[in-house]
Amino acid sequence: MRATFNKYGHAFLLGLQSSLVYRWTFGVRSFFSLFHLAVVFILWGAAFASSPNIGGFSFQQTLTYFVVLFALQFLVGAFNEDYQISEEIRNGLINQFLLKPINYYLYRLSIFAAARVVSAAVVLVPLAIALPFLHHSLSLGLDPWRLALTLPAAVMAGAIQFTIAYCFGLMTFWFLEIQGFVILSMAVESILGGQMFPLDLLPHRALQFAEILPFYYQMYFPAAILTGRITDHQLVFRGLIIQGCWVILLLVIAFVLWRRGLRRYTAVGG
Repeated sequence: MRATFNKYGHAFLLGLQSSLVYRWTFGVRSFFSLFHLAVVFILWGAAFASSPNIGGFSFQQTLTYFVVLFALQFLVGAFNEDYQISEEIRNGLINQFLLKPINYYLYRLSIFAAARVVSAAVVLVPLAIALPFLHHSLSLGLDPWRLALTLPAAVMAGAIQFTIAYCFGLMTFWFLEIQGFVILSMAVESILGGQMFPLDLLPHRALQFAEILPFYYQMYFPAAILTGRITDHQLVFRGLIIQGCWVILLLVIAFVLWRRGLRRYTAVGG
C-alpha cells in the first residue's frame, strides 16, 4: 500500500510541476471566465426585471448558483484530459505503462488531481477581485450539513468528469480523431449539467430524466446542494447514491474500453 501511494504520489508531483508551467494558461482562462460570468449577471438581471422570483428562487440565489458553478468548473472540471490521453495513444507514449507496474487510469487521475490543485489556486485570484463587487448580490447560506455533503458530491463529480474524459480519450483505440465526440459531450453537458441554466427550471419530467444521467452530477448537483436549490435531505442522499453508482459504472466502462482497446492497439513510437 505504501509503495502504491508513493508511486502515484510521485505522479501527482510530476503533474503539479507540469501544471505550474502552464499556470498562466489557467489564470487567463479564469479571468476570461469572469466575462462569461458578467454576461450571466446581465442576462439573468434582465430576466428578473419583470419578476422577483423565477422557479421559486430570487435573483441573488440564482447568481450565487452561477458563482459556485464558476468555482466548481476549476475545482473538478476536466479541461483537456481526453485530448492528452488521445495524444499519448496516437504517439505510442502509453507503451511505457504497458511494460511497468503502473495503472494508467490511476496515473492519469493523479495528473488530473494535480492540475485541479493548481487551477483551484489560480481561480482564487479573479474570485477575490470579483467578490467585493458581487457580495451584495449573493446569498450563500453556509449550513454545516450542506458543506459536509457538498464535499463528497464534489469529489464524485470530479471522478465522473475525469472518467468520462478518460473514456473519450480511450476511443482513440478505434478512432484517430475524437474531437467530434468531445464537442458533442460538451454540448450535452452544458445543457444537462446546469451550466446554461439551473436544472430545477426544467419541467418536472425533463428534470426527472436529467437526474438519471451522469451530466446532472458533474456540476449541477454539488452546486445545488451548496446553494440551497436542493433542500430535502432525502433527495440529497438519494442523489449521492446515484452519483456513486455512476462513478462505479463509468469505472467499469473505462476498464472494458482499456482492455478491449489494448487488443486493437499496435505499439508504435514511445
